[in-house]
Amino acid sequence: MSDQKKSAQTQGLPNIQTSFSDWYNEIIYQAELADQAPVRGCIVIRPYGYALWEEIKKVLDKKIKDTGHENAQFPLLIPESFLKREAEHIEGFAPELAVVTHAGGKKLEEPLVVRPTSETIIHYMFAQWIRSWRDLPLKINQWANVVRWEMRSRPFLRTTEFWWQEGHTAHETKQEALHEAQTMLLEYIDLAENYLAIPIIAGKKSESEKFAGADITFTFEGLMQDGKALQMGTSHMISQQFAHAFNMKYQDRSGKEAYPYLTSWGATTRLIGALIMTHGDQKGLIMPPRVAPIQVIIIPIYTKSMPQEEVDTAAFALKERLEKNFRVKIDNDTHVTPGSKFYKWELKGVPLRIEVGPRDIEQQVAVLTSRVNGAKQTVAWQDLEHTIESTLQEIQSTLFQRARERRAAQWHKSAKLSEFSHDLETKGGFYQTGWCRSLLCEEQLKQYKATTRCLIEERQFLNCFYCDQESPSDVIIAKAY
Repeated sequence: MSDQKKSAQTQGLPNIQTSFSDWYNEIIYQAELADQAPVRGCIVIRPYGYALWEEIKKVLDKKIKDTGHENAQFPLLIPESFLKREAEHIEGFAPELAVVTHAGGKKLEEPLVVRPTSETIIHYMFAQWIRSWRDLPLKINQWANVVRWEMRSRPFLRTTEFWWQEGHTAHETKQEALHEAQTMLLEYIDLAENYLAIPIIAGKKSESEKFAGADITFTFEGLMQDGKALQMGTSHMISQQFAHAFNMKYQDRSGKEAYPYLTSWGATTRLIGALIMTHGDQKGLIMPPRVAPIQVIIIPIYTKSMPQEEVDTAAFALKERLEKNFRVKIDNDTHVTPGSKFYKWELKGVPLRIEVGPRDIEQQVAVLTSRVNGAKQTVAWQDLEHTIESTLQEIQSTLFQRARERRAAQWHKSAKLSEFSHDLETKGGFYQTGWCRSLLCEEQLKQYKATTRCLIEERQFLNCFYCDQESPSDVIIAKAY
């Protein structure tokens, strides 16, 4: 029996190579990130999963505030008439809406929609707040939950209710709004690559794939281990139709009536799913250190050569010292063997493990083990902070490099759909090619369960992958979650 199969049996996880989807679902529950909720398509995010989301939020919230945005909170319930003001918007969301028709024992005069996104309610308020060019730019962000009635749900990737941030801004000029949308896209890219350790490809969505009611949708996409793309977040240049629909008039610098240019942008708890699928292995999760809820787990090793109290005293003293610089937890459960603890924290993906036993205490050393490669090192107590810091940095960069190499191996360039259609359908991966931008050619991808993921500025292919007409620039095609 191979080591991989032994590991799979020991951990009780489906084989990541042959049953990736089953592995993904199982690891979420076994690692206690989430649990099933009694409402179809919903999940309960457990403390460990929410701690991960809080670390991601912490990074992103600082980015949002550092770029001049303020947090606010808007109602969960939106008058149905608000969504109907922008025809393309309501048409795009209609199949996913949850609508409240009764409350307080009575039928409501107007149904209320449980927000699928907050453009309409926020734009209604923007119309009350923007009176002059001096009120611009208006840059608001909201951390919230939203509801979209999904037919097929998957934990973190596609759930009926999910958590996110949604930014909404208003600007004097189209160029300012475009700059805003592109700026936030860059902030998302930095979050994905430098904190989540996920290499991404960014570009514009096609007309058929863009956000309902947007002029331009920018996206950043990751490639998961099974060769499927994942849209990790989007940034939109919103159509001025929204400003007109909500009568968002203001007096411009020349004293004339004008309408602002709008943007919206968001990232969700789907980022957790991206992290799991990018870095996990047969043992379980692997958390990038910069967002890991627990960066270091301390395991006291008890033997008869030293009283348990003395080992605990040394271990807790070490924890108190290290947690000044790192997120540290100690597992001193005496009912579980050290081996079981090792498996547990490997399953949860903690980047670094420290073992402290009687011999280590006597010699004033600790044994460090990396979650990424299992490498062990014995470190003197006085050198621990420095060694932990450098090892966590090494783990962070290793995860990114490993994911980038995996993506490079699955990034293909081909001129014609007829040449890559079989591999697209059976193996997955990114396929870079040319495209004339016609919907007719784009729809040919459906028979392979694939879509255009994003348009990129590069132009290696001069002609369309299907009809051979001229291609303005290249496109990335993939099967996706």
